[in-house]
Amino acid sequence: MSDNTIQLAVLDMAGTTVADGGLVLRAFEAAATAAGIAADGPEREQARQYVLDTMGQSKIAVFRALLGDEERAQEANRAFESAYDALIDEVEITPIPGAAEAISKLRGAGVRVALTTGFSRTTQDRLLNALGWNGIADLTLAPSDAGRGRPYPDMVLTALLRLHADAVDRVAVLGDTTSDIATGLSAGARIVAGTLTGAHDEAQLRAAGATHVVPSVVEFAELVLAEHS
Repeated sequence: MSDNTIQLAVLDMAGTTVADGGLVLRAFEAAATAAGIAADGPEREQARQYVLDTMGQSKIAVFRALLGDEERAQEANRAFESAYDALIDEVEITPIPGAAEAISKLRGAGVRVALTTGFSRTTQDRLLNALGWNGIADLTLAPSDAGRGRPYPDMVLTALLRLHADAVDRVAVLGDTTSDIATGLSAGARIVAGTLTGAHDEAQLRAAGATHVVPSVVEFAELVLAEHS
């Protein structure tokens, strides 16, 4: 084993380690209605596109940018969380195939694992409970636990500090969105990988600066563990 192996893997949840059946967009529709955005027309279409483009970012930050008003943003965020929570009970939340095993392999090899999200802590906990994943990682982080959400580096750097990684170049980041890539790059992680199981495609992830693009978290774990051989 070299002296410069990856010590920490920071993994996104929805779209990266968790398949949520498109619940984000369904919950957004409820939130947009609650915020007074007309159900049809250019404003709704522009809002939908913005949500797709900023997938992975802190949801309250997205609503602030969309609505330009703190009260409306908070109302929309509450509606989003309520809708997402209700939909979790309707839709079977499942791991991305092989995700739990990939996380176990990483931890078994001595790589610490942090799960991050753009959701609130409450919604993240609902996801973890639905999956039975409360003990699967060394750490779970929502934007409120770190300061700012994606595309800022705060969650990756908070994971590094809390899990005592030695340096940013001993961190690997995986996500399904350009926001995940921006976060990893701004944190200085050595591996900033995109996965093809979620919101954005290979061209988008590569254009955002991904160091690697992998089919899923399974191949990401293999990539990280290859550095331990």
